[in-house]
Amino acid sequence: MYGKRGVQNLAQGSVGPLRLDQFGKLIVNSSLEAAAIEGRLFGVANAAAVATTAALAGTWTGLCVSNPTGSGKNMILHEFGFSQTVALSADGAVGILSCTIAAPAAIVTPQNQKLGGVASSMYADDGATIVAGVIQRVFGGGGTLAVTGYSQGPAFVYNANGSIVVPPGYTIASYTTKATTASYIFHFVWEEVEI
Repeated sequence: MYGKRGVQNLAQGSVGPLRLDQFGKLIVNSSLEAAAIEGRLFGVANAAAVATTAALAGTWTGLCVSNPTGSGKNMILHEFGFSQTVALSADGAVGILSCTIAAPAAIVTPQNQKLGGVASSMYADDGATIVAGVIQRVFGGGGTLAVTGYSQGPAFVYNANGSIVVPPGYTIASYTTKATTASYIFHFVWEEVEI
């Protein structure tokens, strides 16, 4: 085993020396850092607050990311977040759901987390007709208190750490137990990996 200083441009699957910094210390990148450096990490967020539909309603609204059937990639979810921007029309829980969408549309543009990197193979949308919705995680909530109220918390971030894989033909989406007025901003961060 030996180390080498500097960036190493190795082909995928090749073997090379360990990477060292200018002081001879071993450099170990996190998987997210490596995915960002290699241009495989993407993110998307609503540009403005969106209204949401109740539970698993077929005419769903919020923020979703769909993996098209022919993408040839798995979408590995790393992060989901939300922020309540105004008082909600109803109290309720927030989470994520999985489903299929007959005709995914690219209404919201995902961004490569390596600025200037390649475009995402995924489609992001803020409204669709979902099929066979399944709640995957529920981990937060929102309420009717104004955002200036004492109990309003900061933006919530759920670190999935790659624990959900969205294969081609499937979608991951925001979930709220109650329908709300335009009050949430959502975001997703994911990695795209060849199948």
